[in-house]
Amino acid sequence: MRTTIIGFPRIGENRELKFATEKYFSGELSSEELEDFAKDLRQKHWQLIKESGIDEIPSNDFSFYDTTLDTTCLLNIVPQEVAKLNLTDTERYFALARGYQGQKGDIKARPMKKWFNTNYHYIVPKFEKETNIFVSGDKLFKEYYEAKALGIDTRPVLIGPFTLLQLSEFEPGTDRKKITDQLITAYGEILDKLKDLGAEWIQLDEPSLVKDLTTEELAEFKAIYERLLTDQEIKVLLQTYFGDIRDAYETVINLPFAGIGLDFVEGRKTAELVAQGFPKDKILFAGVVNGKNIWRNHYQQTIETLKDFDQKKLILTTSCSLLHVPFTTENEVFPDEIKQHFAFAKEKLTELVDLATILAGNREALKDNQALFAKTRFTENQAVQKKIRELTEQDYTRKPAFQEREAIQKQAFDFPVLPTTTIGSFPQTREVKLTRAKYKRQELSQEAYDQFIAQQINEWLNWQEKIGLDVLVHGEFERNDMVEYFGQNLSGYLFSKNGWVQSYGTRGVKPPIIWGDVAREKPITVKWSTYAQEQTDKIVKGMLTGPVTILNWSFPREDISLKDSTLQIALAIQEEVLDLEKNGIRVIQIDEAALREKLPLRKTDWYSEYLDWSIPAFRLVHSKVQPTTQVHTHMCYSEFTDIIPAIDQMDADVISFEASRSNLAILDELKAQNFRTAVGPGVYDIHSPRVPSVNEIKETISKILAKVPLEKVWINPDCGLKTRGIPETKASLTNMTEAVKQVRKDL
Repeated sequence: MRTTIIGFPRIGENRELKFATEKYFSGELSSEELEDFAKDLRQKHWQLIKESGIDEIPSNDFSFYDTTLDTTCLLNIVPQEVAKLNLTDTERYFALARGYQGQKGDIKARPMKKWFNTNYHYIVPKFEKETNIFVSGDKLFKEYYEAKALGIDTRPVLIGPFTLLQLSEFEPGTDRKKITDQLITAYGEILDKLKDLGAEWIQLDEPSLVKDLTTEELAEFKAIYERLLTDQEIKVLLQTYFGDIRDAYETVINLPFAGIGLDFVEGRKTAELVAQGFPKDKILFAGVVNGKNIWRNHYQQTIETLKDFDQKKLILTTSCSLLHVPFTTENEVFPDEIKQHFAFAKEKLTELVDLATILAGNREALKDNQALFAKTRFTENQAVQKKIRELTEQDYTRKPAFQEREAIQKQAFDFPVLPTTTIGSFPQTREVKLTRAKYKRQELSQEAYDQFIAQQINEWLNWQEKIGLDVLVHGEFERNDMVEYFGQNLSGYLFSKNGWVQSYGTRGVKPPIIWGDVAREKPITVKWSTYAQEQTDKIVKGMLTGPVTILNWSFPREDISLKDSTLQIALAIQEEVLDLEKNGIRVIQIDEAALREKLPLRKTDWYSEYLDWSIPAFRLVHSKVQPTTQVHTHMCYSEFTDIIPAIDQMDADVISFEASRSNLAILDELKAQNFRTAVGPGVYDIHSPRVPSVNEIKETISKILAKVPLEKVWINPDCGLKTRGIPETKASLTNMTEAVKQVRKDL
């Protein structure tokens, strides 16, 4: 019985990669020094995995920003506007990820989207008419050789050609057949070169196989691999994750793959498919350890799943890459009775080894695991559970109806056309973070901390008024993370000390853990929201995170349904909404940035397994507010065009979307679906340090008004501004408000 993993966290045990990369961005490290640092980090991780007892170790799962971006650079899939600039390889790479504004040119970053049903983001590749695909990079080969020099024969990992095509944008007029032919040729060269270097295996990731596939898409997949695998000497592992491959299973098992990786955690039908027949000439890489959640594996259940499989043709692995979980529990301060229930990436390596040992006949690890799962973990909150049982349809319905509320609010607020606002947060400077940390360590008194927060709020309120924003925000300087902050003020949550997970590039998040039943015990945001509103005659938005996003950006429980857990959170946030309203907050933004994150990858499951309860959960939060209270929400960096009707059913008054990186693509669907809710399509990208000009924003507004009625449009950035610097934030927002002033004048 052998073990492996699909991928490992690359940010480092203490986010070393983040800090090194940011030093490169600021000019404190050269590109050569950054590469040297990354090499040391990779070697450290390979040694750790080897010493844990894992038999087969992947390489090329490391990335400075995103593995999809790495693949496009490897294959020369670089848009012409970037390729024509005289940039170094490193500059070009980060220009695609973050944009570039300097002496060599001015370009926007490539669009960024969620990686399937996770909070990880990938940079969207673009195929153009001029694209010429060939093997132009050496990262894949260099990292294989690095490991081999250490005596570790790794299995190189690469996104498969089918998924690469599925995730990419195509310029109109691009010859897809030519692109596909070039891809097959390039992948063939990669396989040949790895074989020459001594690699026994290559892992080609094809997660797109777990989605609904048309006959044409399945035929394309089959045609690609029939050509690619002809006369190949290297062993190819087809790796899938995030679900089962029910549409493609028969096709896959009849292609000449040496190994097939299947997800037994999220793949509801995987065990059933394998039971119907699995080829004797292939190895099954069984993804039985959850790569997306942090709870201990239930060994007995896993053994039951695997008991009928041929162990000689079985390799145990994770359900997906471990980049979606924190590095290790060793740095956590949870009491042992709590920590024993958790397995981060390093501990999941041990779980795989344990399972292999148990299947080989050693039952000691199984006995310990059975004892763990026999324990009662927490005391249930009967009051919360009673509230959930007693919910009725009326609790999910806001009155009066949208059209009537819209008229009432128009008269009550009398906003100008194209009202301007921001999404919520302002830059969290080093001073802000250090002050908050001192307060948390009790090195700063409550009075001194409050004075500091009040000063920050006052300065930014004054600045917002100065540039002419219509609806202000208090800046969220008291908050660490939009989910963690709320979780810290709700019962039923636990928080790691160092449980960082990569979201995109150098951006990490520290998801809280839903330990038990969730309830609100005291007001969370009322203090600073009401303080800010008292400082100005302009409207200041109350800022909340919605229940679906809090759930999706937490590590959820596995002992109850996602629906019930979300409804518990919704009732808690509802109490906060009503408290804000009672204290004079007239505009309340309830962010659902992660609404799409747990949307099933198969459209046939969208409503029955997710939207039928997630959309009502949002409505539950605001169903009891007065018609004169305006409810906003915000969504970012996902593909929302195909669930527009469901979003409209959220019954918010205003919805802001990420739109700038996707070139406002969502607007056509809003128009086609007769979207009734007022919208704020982001007019510039906040995930790039690039500052948009006034004319650029005016052009964007013009494009918006060509698709959306004037009276339905709000103007705002793509997302919150906490990760940006103060100079670029002020320059961008000043240009945004000036652009709106000029457009209003023209109107």
